[in-house]
This record gives sequence, C-alpha cells and structure tokens, in this order.
Amino acid sequence: MKILVIEDEPDIRRNLEYNLSREGFSVSTAASISEANMLLTSTDYNLILLDLMLPDGSGLDLCKSIKSNSDIESIPIIILTAKDDEVDKVVGFELGADDYVTKPFSVRELILRVKAVLKRGSKKKKLSRLLGSLETLRLMSILMRFMLTMQKLI
Repeated sequence: MKILVIEDEPDIRRNLEYNLSREGFSVSTAASISEANMLLTSTDYNLILLDLMLPDGSGLDLCKSIKSNSDIESIPIIILTAKDDEVDKVVGFELGADDYVTKPFSVRELILRVKAVLKRGSKKKKLSRLLGSLETLRLMSILMRFMLTMQKLI
C-alpha cells in the first residue's frame, strides 16, 4: 500500500514516514503542493495524508483539485492539521476528505485511522466491481432476449 504524506513540517513528515513504514506501508513525502502534484502524476497512491497549511497554498484547494480529477478522485484523503475549528472540519469533509485529524495527534491513533480508511476503501472497490459485474449480466440478459425475439421473427 502506497501512502503520500503532504506535510511541510520536516519533523512531522519524517515521523509519519518512519512510523507508517514500520507498519509496512510504502511512503512518499512532499513538503508542498507543487511537490505533491508531481508525485501524484507519477505514482498511484492508496491514501493521502494532507496538511492544510502548506507553503505554496491551501491543502483544501489541493483536496478539491484531487477530488475533481477523475484519474485520482478515488484516493482517500485524511486531513492532518492544526486547524480544529468546526468550520474547517466541515469544509474538509464537504471537499471530499475521508477523515480529519488535528495536531497534536497520536501516531498510533493515526495509523489505526489510516487502516480503517483503507479498509473502507477496499470494501467500496469490491462493491463497485460487484455492481459492474451485475450490470454486465443485466446487459447480457437484455441482449439474449433481443436475440431470441429476432430469431422468432426470422
């Protein structure tokens, strides 16, 4: 599982990279939105940890951008920030964040949240594949009925 950590504070970034790696995750890091955008175009990630206050812009804008890009919109995002106002949390969730963790945070709790979000995402993908298979079966059934109707007319 690949995780992208977008955090400008070097100590937090290294701490997250170290602890997530110990849990078996492959971790890439970015200190800015521009670095994150470069990484997002070159690698498929399973989850993004996103700080909101970055040196070159707002993490909320990046969240909105990710969720409006059909190539990467399905990547779950956990916002990790010092902003703990209810308004900030609501906006984060409205823009598509899957979870919101305020600093300071417990690394153990964050890792459990990461695992929970990834588990939910895995279940969504399975359900989506199942629904796709059901739709294929439905279309095949329609086609078979059409072919039988055409055969009767001949």
